[in-house]
Amino acid sequence: MSGNGSTVYYNPDGEVIDIYNYTCSQGFLLLPALNEYTWSSGVRAFLYLVALLWFFLGVAHIADIFMGSIERITSKTTTVRISDPEAENGYTEVELKVWNDTVANLSLLALGTSAPEILLSVIEIVGNNFESGSLGPGTIVGSAAFNLLFISAICIYAIPEGEIRRIASVKVFGVTAFTCVFAYVWMAIVLLAISPNRVEVWEAVLTFIFFPLLIIIAYLADKDFCMKKKNSYDTDFVGIPMMKNGEPNVAGQTVDEVQGVRVAIAGDSKADEAPRPPGAKDSSADEEMQRLAKELGRERGLPPEEAAKILYRHISEDKPHNRGWYRINAIRGLTGGKKLIPKVMSAFQDVYERVQLPEGERPTEDTISSNVDHSKGGRHPVVQFTAAAVAVMENEGKVRLGIKRSGRLDVPVTVRVETINGTAVSGEDYKPFNGLVEFKKKETLREIWIEIVDDFEWEPDEFFFAKLKVENEEDGCVLGPVSICEVTIINDDEPGTLAFSKPSFVIKETGLKALIPVVRLGGADGHVSVRWSTKDITALEGKDYQGKEGLLEFDNQETTKNIIIPLFESNKEERDESFSIELGETDGGAVLGKISKTIVTIVNDEEFNGLVSRILNMTKANLDALELQKTTYMQQFVEAMNVNGGDIESATFLDYILHFLTFFWKILFAFIPPAQYFGGWPAFIISLAVIGLMTAIIGDLASIFGCLIGLEDAITAITLVALGTSMPDTFASKTAAVMEKTADSSVGNVNGSNSVNVFLGLGLPWLLASIYHEVKGSTFQVPADSLGFSVVLYSIAAVIALSTLIARRNIPSIGGELGGPKVPKIISSIVFVTLWVLYVLFSALQAKGIISVQIGTPSEKSD
Repeated sequence: MSGNGSTVYYNPDGEVIDIYNYTCSQGFLLLPALNEYTWSSGVRAFLYLVALLWFFLGVAHIADIFMGSIERITSKTTTVRISDPEAENGYTEVELKVWNDTVANLSLLALGTSAPEILLSVIEIVGNNFESGSLGPGTIVGSAAFNLLFISAICIYAIPEGEIRRIASVKVFGVTAFTCVFAYVWMAIVLLAISPNRVEVWEAVLTFIFFPLLIIIAYLADKDFCMKKKNSYDTDFVGIPMMKNGEPNVAGQTVDEVQGVRVAIAGDSKADEAPRPPGAKDSSADEEMQRLAKELGRERGLPPEEAAKILYRHISEDKPHNRGWYRINAIRGLTGGKKLIPKVMSAFQDVYERVQLPEGERPTEDTISSNVDHSKGGRHPVVQFTAAAVAVMENEGKVRLGIKRSGRLDVPVTVRVETINGTAVSGEDYKPFNGLVEFKKKETLREIWIEIVDDFEWEPDEFFFAKLKVENEEDGCVLGPVSICEVTIINDDEPGTLAFSKPSFVIKETGLKALIPVVRLGGADGHVSVRWSTKDITALEGKDYQGKEGLLEFDNQETTKNIIIPLFESNKEERDESFSIELGETDGGAVLGKISKTIVTIVNDEEFNGLVSRILNMTKANLDALELQKTTYMQQFVEAMNVNGGDIESATFLDYILHFLTFFWKILFAFIPPAQYFGGWPAFIISLAVIGLMTAIIGDLASIFGCLIGLEDAITAITLVALGTSMPDTFASKTAAVMEKTADSSVGNVNGSNSVNVFLGLGLPWLLASIYHEVKGSTFQVPADSLGFSVVLYSIAAVIALSTLIARRNIPSIGGELGGPKVPKIISSIVFVTLWVLYVLFSALQAKGIISVQIGTPSEKSD
């Protein structure tokens, strides 16, 4: 039935039905967007939960752009001229950072990590006609508890066995640790003591003023309370990605009192070191990068792209970063975006692990072993000889050739082995072989025997070859690098003659070793030895090579040994340096052959130098990804369209899933201006507005979901919403705890963020609402029932948690806030997790009315 432009419905009993008034349909800011009258509560709860999780992913992705804009803003520099007599103009221009790192961490960076919680609190009050709600304040307290207790527990346990992490900026940590507790104690005093269940204008103003006051005090603490100037300039990089205040650069150099401006890099200054102007090129860092590039270039089978990725990962993990960098990397891990820490292929993991070791601890074995994966990831069986060359005494009658299989082992394969004449002739010196060798499933080793013809005539050493062939290509079998084996038949009647194989050798400096072969001819009976010595020609011993003299020993039947001469790298563009090696006194009956002296010439390897240049260029191109503010519009859309930002080879199955789930958000947010435009402010303002809008929707989604399943907003806030907004911080803090040398970027910044949450996240909405009610002549009511109880619980847990961290630092057997011996580490983590579980449990019981702890005056609803 219709009338007056509206529709009226009746149920079977004739009662009027309002289809716009149903369970959990009213009292929210923006939702429900559709009429859900006919939907079941179970379906609605499921859909709202899925939508809530999806919006959490969306907020995480927009936070990536938001943090990039903050990096651009805080990386702003100003140019200062410093006197330099050696410069052409008499001065050097240096770029100094405008933003102090402590100020940036507690202002824009704290806003970046806590924007959803802060905006949720502001939007909830504005959307409720400046009346207090439970979701915003509950989320702030719940997020603080999760950050301080649960995330700290993960960071304590995540440190590798036997390592610790300590807070470096102790004074700043002391300030933020105090305010982390004071902020919530002040919140409890306001709600429970001074003006129970209401907030007056002066209280709101004071709460908000605590925010800039915290920044000022932390800045003074960072500067040693103005009593002692602190080295505060970082010349290696400005902004979020590369370095943070108070950390040494790669060279560990310091600069002091240049042109009246005290700028420095924290580190141990040395009296005999000349100061390096700040902003000058860090040659030590470049030299270290070039050295590692050469080391990776010597790895056979390592593609330049993977070498650059390994070098890039090593540099990114070796440099200190602040919390913003780790949060961005965590966000990209949650959205399938381009990682700031690239993944190394499993086939080259051993190379990466070797590079990660300190130089003095790296294995000294020759690194020429091949890393080529002929099986293509285990898809093909690979067959080859166990050795490229074997020798056999003529009187032994037969020689054994080993054949091995690797790669795929779950299928049978067949290969053919046939012999080929060299100086040895089949029938006269050996019996020819042409037959099949079959490998059963899981069989990895086979052997064949070839008969040797023994005669009574003296002959020089002779050789022939055995060659592998794939019999059936349908098996998918491929041959390994050792598919031909050289068999040498040795005359067994003499100890032999020792000589160099050639009168001269040209050695490329690539491998940093000269392998000079000495051969044993005309017999191999018994143990023999020969002394050798080097002599400079144009190459200098100790500068270009390491030689002098040595003893080369041959075992019975051994026919070839190498004299190993270590080489030293040279920076000469054209290298042509020589030295000689001469064989001397022999032992065991052996005599010297005709070639008892050889000339070794060391030359540059142009191909290798080109490879190193390619690795360095690709690494530097990858390092540009650390400078997040340089992204262009085109790059934004390319990274949005592709999983893992286009690095498909490193993408995992989970990356594909997360990329699919966040594809809509990625394309939508790619329209936001990149951070490089106009100092990052357009990206900052637009992304902050988008976070605000999405936070408003998240608030409605969480409230409706809680309503549908029977949870109060207070419980929903401290659990689901708090966990959803804090998840990127969880992964970021865990990664920072493992990678950083200090605990500042993991648990150190948690206290500052928790303080800012109250001072800004509650101070701003309280200020707006209290002024609004003051103008109207009413009272701004803030019921303190479950919120006050939750704040008191958190304050108690925070005191216990911070006391535990301090105790861990001062106990000699532990010695640090994070890590340490296994048992104390586990106990500490359990204590922190238990505190968080008890906080959530008792807060939920109080909100549900199962327990009733009266703190302060009972709340009264405003008129």
